[in-house]
Amino acid sequence: MSEARILIVEDEAPIRRFLRIAIESAGFTLLEADRGRLGIERAATEAPDLVILDLGLPDMDGKAVISAIREWSDLPILVLSVRDAETEKIAALDAGADDYVTKPFATGELLARLRALLRSRKPAVAAKSTISLPPLRIDLAAHTVEIDGREVKLTRKEFEVLALLARHAGRLVTHKQLLTTVWGPAHLADTHYLRIAIAHLREKLHDDAANPRIILTEPGVGYRMIAAN
Repeated sequence: MSEARILIVEDEAPIRRFLRIAIESAGFTLLEADRGRLGIERAATEAPDLVILDLGLPDMDGKAVISAIREWSDLPILVLSVRDAETEKIAALDAGADDYVTKPFATGELLARLRALLRSRKPAVAAKSTISLPPLRIDLAAHTVEIDGREVKLTRKEFEVLALLARHAGRLVTHKQLLTTVWGPAHLADTHYLRIAIAHLREKLHDDAANPRIILTEPGVGYRMIAAN
């Protein structure tokens, strides 16, 4: 357990520095992210054993980060936040957090909770980094997409939209969920971003909107990845 990798998702540099000293002195390896989307990316690509997450991030709410990670991983998430309202704690835990510590916090208690979460983690469970939905193959860690064995170049946003749909293959993903996860809560009204991304995806994946084999439009509601038969 002393070699565990801890990912801190926290936008305040002084808190990250303090946590680095405390966590590294306890024998753990530290990874850092100062934005929610970067935290999601590092959780997918760098295989941390635990995430310490602030809720008040500049690009997206921490609860959206929890929900995004929970779509593909069960790695322990410990929320470390100044928000002390019971409703905030309940919402974070309902979103998938494993524990909640409020700021200011005692270093000893934080490390004890961290060690308890690491002990309770199921070692046999690993994040699924590749999604195969013929004719698509999506590598979440490498951020690559292949269709019929041919690599397709996507922008970061296009990849994030496609990956989110693929994680929910066969199920409806709403405009709200796509916009919140990919662009952030401040862009809930920017549905044109999503329409443009979907149009580009269909063009690059040769997916005819009138007769789709990959992305199905649910008019006025969202989109659905067509699951392979």
